[in-house]
Amino acid sequence: MSRSSRPFPGLVAVPPQLLYDLGKVDLSQVVYTREAIYERLPHRYEFMQLDGIVHLDREAAVAIAYRDVREDDWWVRGHVPGRPIFPGVLMLETAAQLAAFTCKYVHEYQGFVAFGGVDRCKFRDAVTPPSRLFFVCHQIENKPRRIAADCQGLVDGAVVFEARITGLPIPNAP
Repeated sequence: MSRSSRPFPGLVAVPPQLLYDLGKVDLSQVVYTREAIYERLPHRYEFMQLDGIVHLDREAAVAIAYRDVREDDWWVRGHVPGRPIFPGVLMLETAAQLAAFTCKYVHEYQGFVAFGGVDRCKFRDAVTPPSRLFFVCHQIENKPRRIAADCQGLVDGAVVFEARITGLPIPNAP
C-alpha cells in the first residue's frame, strides 16, 4: 500500500514499548531447561509449551523464555494447512505458563497457578515455523487470590503479541 493510499495517511504506527531490554540478556544461555521447568509446572505432553528460560530477575519480577515453533508441531497439520500459523491461543497458554513459573520463582509459591483471564491482548504478526518465539513476562501483581503479569512475544526482535495474563493461585495443588 502506498503512503498516499493509506486510510489515515498522517498516522504512523508506533511499535509497542518492550517490557525488558533484550540486549541486556544472553538469549543463548539457558538457565532452566524444559525438564527443569516442568518439575515446577504440572503441564504434560502437548501442553508443555516452554522450551527454555534464559533470564530470571527475582528483584524485577521478570522472566524471559522461549518456545521453538517447529514444522513438526502437533498443531501444524490442521491450523491453516499449507501455511501453518502458530495459534494465538497457544501463545497465550505459553505466556500463562511463564507467568505461573515466574510467580513460583519470585515468590516461592508452592501451589498451582490456574489461568484466570487475559486483558489488553493484541496479536501484531503471524508466527510461522520454523521460529524461535521469545516470551517476556513482568509480574505486576501478587495477591493471595490473584496474580497478574504483562507478557510479550517476540520473533527476531519484533513484538508479535502482547497481553496481560491473570492467574489464580490455588494452594495445596500440584
